[in-house]
Amino acid sequence: MIAKLAGLVDHLEPDAAVVDVNGVGYRAFCSTRTVSRLPPVGSPVRLLVETHVREDHIHLYGFIDAAERDWFRLLTTVQGVGARLALSILSAVAPESLGLAILAQDKLALTQAEGVGPRLGARIINELRDKVGGLAGPEPPTSVPKEPITYPRATADAISALENLGVGRTEALGAVAAAARKLGGEAAADALIKVGLEELAR
Repeated sequence: MIAKLAGLVDHLEPDAAVVDVNGVGYRAFCSTRTVSRLPPVGSPVRLLVETHVREDHIHLYGFIDAAERDWFRLLTTVQGVGARLALSILSAVAPESLGLAILAQDKLALTQAEGVGPRLGARIINELRDKVGGLAGPEPPTSVPKEPITYPRATADAISALENLGVGRTEALGAVAAAARKLGGEAAADALIKVGLEELAR
C-alpha cells in the first residue's frame, strides 16, 4: 500500500499530479488546493497518499498535508461521498473551514463543491457533526465529544458579520475558526469578529 510519494514533479494537471520516483511516474489525483501548492515541474515534492484498490483499477489520491488527508478519510465515510467527490469538497472548502461548517450546520458552504447538493450537504453534516469535537482545527478529531457544543450562535453571528463586510463565506469560516482556536469556544461574537479580521489582514 502506497502511503507517501517523494520525488520530482513530472507533470501537473488541474486535478492530478505525476510524481517521478526514481524514473517511475505515479499519477495521484489531488484537490485544487493541493495542486495550487505544489512546486514547479522538475522540483522536489512530497505527497501523502491514499491508495484505493478496485477490481478494475488502482487509484492514488495525493495530499499536500496531513490535515487534508485526514479530512479525505473522514468525508469518504459518508454514504454517497466517494474519493473524487471528497476531493471536490476539499477543493471548495479548506480543511481549516470544514469542521466549522459542519458544526454550524452550514449546508451552503458544502454545496459550493461540484456534485454536492442540499440533500447530500445535509447528510454530510448529520453523519459527521458528532465526530467533530469543539471548533475543529486543521485536523479533524475522530472521537465523539463528551460535552455538547454550546457556542454555535456566537460563531454564526461572527461569520454573518464578516460576510456583511464583504468577506467570502469560505474565507469567513476560516477566519472565525482561527479566531475561535485562539480565544476558546466560549468567546463572544464581537471578539471572534475582531480576531477574525486580524486573521484576514495577515
